[in-house]
Amino acid sequence: MPRLVDLVADLGEGLGAYTTGDDTALLDVLTSANIACGFHAGDPRIMDATVAECVRRGVAVGAHPSFPDLVGFGRRAMDLSADEVRTDVLYQVGALQAFATAHGTRIEHVAPHGRLGNLVAVRRDYAEAVADAVASIDPALIVLAQDGELADAARAKGLQVGVVGIADRAYQDDGTLVPRTEPGAVIHDEDEIAARTTRMVTEGVIRSVGGRDIPVQCDTVLLHGDTPGAISLAHRVRKELLAAGVTITRLSKVLAG
Repeated sequence: MPRLVDLVADLGEGLGAYTTGDDTALLDVLTSANIACGFHAGDPRIMDATVAECVRRGVAVGAHPSFPDLVGFGRRAMDLSADEVRTDVLYQVGALQAFATAHGTRIEHVAPHGRLGNLVAVRRDYAEAVADAVASIDPALIVLAQDGELADAARAKGLQVGVVGIADRAYQDDGTLVPRTEPGAVIHDEDEIAARTTRMVTEGVIRSVGGRDIPVQCDTVLLHGDTPGAISLAHRVRKELLAAGVTITRLSKVLAG
């Protein structure tokens, strides 16, 4: 049976007149999109245009909620209560859901962004808050997560989980990501990223910074569009996966088998 995988990236991460990355070019590669919902980036015009373009291209729409941290791009820890996390996620997913409905589609998944995305992997209270929010909106939504507390909490709520592998980020020996504040957290070598991604998808392992091969289930590969050479890299990753016999399709089809 051929290996299936989804390709996803974070889109709509501009604000007003400011943009990051080339979303239009990246959409040529993707099967799913994580769309910023206004708390770390994005605004009503950008959300509307990004959803419309995803619909036009046949790319699955996903919500990318974060801490309310425009200044820090959602990458700073914030001392929120679990209920604040729950209601912030409800607010953001609900906003994107309105644009999806307006364009005749629906949100297929929810993928927490930045520091929130890191913390829900290890903090049970935040993980349960996000899972509660998602389940109360639509139990058919898929939760994108790394293995950890959020994946466990989502499954406990009866939600489908898409395990995400990150193509250009270094992994620690315990399977968590190397913090962006540490050297080597982001990998820039195109050959290395393509090789790591292909191995992650086809063999289910990735080499950690400690030199260990650690298991990584991968239903979807997260690509980043806001780094130098990102578009070239995205095309390279897609090409290498196809050459390895991998079928690239949207996440709902990957999870359906």
